[in-house]
Amino acid sequence: MSKKEWPLWEVFIRSKQGLSHKHAGSLRAPDAEMAINNARDVYTRRSEGVSIWVVPSNEIVASDPSDSEELFEPSQTKVYRHPTFYDVPDGISHM
Repeated sequence: MSKKEWPLWEVFIRSKQGLSHKHAGSLRAPDAEMAINNARDVYTRRSEGVSIWVVPSNEIVASDPSDSEELFEPSQTKVYRHPTFYDVPDGISHM
């Protein structure tokens, strides 16, 4: 298998100060172990990471941005999720 045939992996790094993993970039590797090792070498050169996730790009499923109105519309019909039913007491101006 040539390097051009290696699968594409998405890399997520959790920083020392963070609680969540953030997308760092993509790379090609023949397997998950090599993808993690390559991700460590490429994306954490300054020892800023404490955890690495690698995911095959072809396994990621995403919504289509053009469908966002239909996808997220139901949340607008649930008025109980919005803080409109509460009276703010006098004296609280920065809420």
